[in-house]
Amino acid sequence: MIKVICIGKIKENYLKEATKEYLKRLSKYAKIEIIELPDFDYDIKKTLEKERDNILKNIHNEDYNILLDINGVSLTSLELAKKIDTIRNINSNINFIIGGSYGVHEDIKKIADFAISFSKLTFPHQLFRVILLEQIYRSFKILNNEEYHK
Repeated sequence: MIKVICIGKIKENYLKEATKEYLKRLSKYAKIEIIELPDFDYDIKKTLEKERDNILKNIHNEDYNILLDINGVSLTSLELAKKIDTIRNINSNINFIIGGSYGVHEDIKKIADFAISFSKLTFPHQLFRVILLEQIYRSFKILNNEEYHK
């Protein structure tokens, strides 16, 4: 099971459609679930604490947690595919965690088994969700030796 745990909901229809499309494509390879958690607009400390609490409610001790973080490791698509394959050989539950506009609480960083950075650029969270789903889909295409456009 792959869970994408993210703060905030997608509002734009074109991003909702893109998300649905990648979820449909991914269903051939893995059970995948998107967990949308509310975003808050308190002061930074209180917001991070509330978001932390909601993220932790969706994580189990045995899960493998991958944090999407600007300070994480940069991987190629091939390396991401290998990472997913390696993890799935030892743990069938992978969580990809996308924080809110303030990032994530330090407690979430501490429980992360791995952190990935897709870029030093900042992306809108809703758009980034689609980018992540596309890369997970690309990983499964690579792992199954199936063609996918470059």
